[in-house]
Amino acid sequence: MNLIDSHGHRVSGATPDSLQAYEQAARELLCLVDDPVASVTRALEASPEMTMAHVLNAWVHLLGTEPDGIGVAQASCAAASALPADDREQRHLAAAQALAAGRWREAGQRLEDLSLRYPLDTLALQAGHQIDFFRGDSRMLRDRIARALPAWDAGVPGWHAVLGMHAFGLEETSDYAQAESQGRRSVELEPRDSWGWHAVAHVHEMRNDPRAGIAWLQPASGTWSAGSFLATHNWWHLALFHLELDDHAQVLKLYDEAVGGTGSSVVLDMIDASAMLWRLHLRGVDVGERWQPLADRWMPFARAGNYAFNDLHAMIAFVGADRGAAQQAVLEAQAQAMAGEGDNAGFTRDVGNPAARAVQAFGHGDFATAVELLRGVRHLAHRFGGSHAQRDLIDLTLLEAALRGGDAALARGLAAERAALRPHSPLAQRLARRTQARGV
Repeated sequence: MNLIDSHGHRVSGATPDSLQAYEQAARELLCLVDDPVASVTRALEASPEMTMAHVLNAWVHLLGTEPDGIGVAQASCAAASALPADDREQRHLAAAQALAAGRWREAGQRLEDLSLRYPLDTLALQAGHQIDFFRGDSRMLRDRIARALPAWDAGVPGWHAVLGMHAFGLEETSDYAQAESQGRRSVELEPRDSWGWHAVAHVHEMRNDPRAGIAWLQPASGTWSAGSFLATHNWWHLALFHLELDDHAQVLKLYDEAVGGTGSSVVLDMIDASAMLWRLHLRGVDVGERWQPLADRWMPFARAGNYAFNDLHAMIAFVGADRGAAQQAVLEAQAQAMAGEGDNAGFTRDVGNPAARAVQAFGHGDFATAVELLRGVRHLAHRFGGSHAQRDLIDLTLLEAALRGGDAALARGLAAERAALRPHSPLAQRLARRTQARGV
C-alpha cells in the first residue's frame, strides 16, 4: 500500500499510524516546538520500514549540530538505505548522508535540486534553509525559498513556515520591509511558528530599533516560548534589545531566567549564553560567577571540533572562566578538524580558528594579536555560519581590542563605521566618545 502525505508525496513503507506520527514530527520540526524526536520515534515503532521516518530522524539529529547527533543520523541513513525509496526519498537520503559525512555544501545543493523538483516538500526546504544558515549563505537563505513560492498558497499546509523562512532570508539580505511583512504573516497564520517570530526579531536588530524589538517579543513571550526549542534564542534576542538600551540589570535577569541560567547543555542554547556574557564582558559589566557553570556545560564539547561556529563559543566560555587547558583542547580539536576532509576544515581554517585564537589572545590581554587575527576574518566571517546579528560579536571584539590595545587610527575608523550604521545606538556613541577621549 502506497500512502500519500499531506503535500501529495508518496511515502514508502508507511502505515496510517506511522504516517500520522511522521507528519506530527514534521510539523513540530517546522515550528521548532514540542518533541519531534519522540514523534518520529513513534512513527518508526509503527513502521520500521518507513523510509522517510528514518530520514527525518537523521535530519532532526543533524540540524542541531550536536556532536552526538552525527552517529544517530548515520545509523538512520544506513537503515533508510536498505529500504525502498522513490526519487524524492532517495534525494533526501543522499543529502542527509552528505551532511552526516561533513559535506555541508553538497547536502545543501542536493536539497536545492530536490526542492526544484518537489517544491512542496517542507522538510527539504527547512533542512536546506538551516544548512544555508550554518554555512552563512545569505543569498540561498532567501533564494532557496523564493524558488518554491510559486507552488505555494495559503491553502497548502505549512504555508506559515515557508513565509517565516522567506522572511529570514530577506532579512539576511537586507530587505527589511518585506522581511517584516512576511514574518508577521507567518505568525498570524501560526502563532507558534518560532522561526517567524525570530525573523522579525532579526529585522528589529538590524534596523537598530530595540524598542520595537521589545514590543515585538515581550508581550507575546508566552506564545513563542511555549514548548519551543528556539525559545532560548528568542529570549537572547530580547536580552540583546535591552543590552542595546544599556539596561544591564534586565539583561542579567533574562540571562539567569531564560538564556544561561536554565542550565541547558544544548549546544545552540550555550552559544547564546556565551555570546551574551561576552558582550557584557566587552562592556565591562561584572557578570559574577556566571562563566563557571557555563564553562562546565561546554567541557564535554571542548574536543568536538565538528563545527567551527560552536568552537568559537566554547572558547569564549573557557576564556571567560579562565580555563587554559580547555582552551588548548579547543585549539587541538580545531587543528584536527583543519586536517580533515569535510567542509568544516574550511570553516575552521578560514574563520573559526583565527577567531578562537583572537578571543584567547583578548583574554590574555594580548590585544594586538586579537586585532591582527580578527582583521583577517571579519570580512569573510559569514563562511563559518551564523547570522549577521550573531557575527556582530566579531566586530565588537575587534573594536574593543583596538581601543584597549591603543591602535588609535583603527579604533577611530571602526567606531565611526559603527556609528554610521547605528547612529542612535548608545553603545556606538559611547565607543566614539572613547576614541575621542583617548586622543584617537
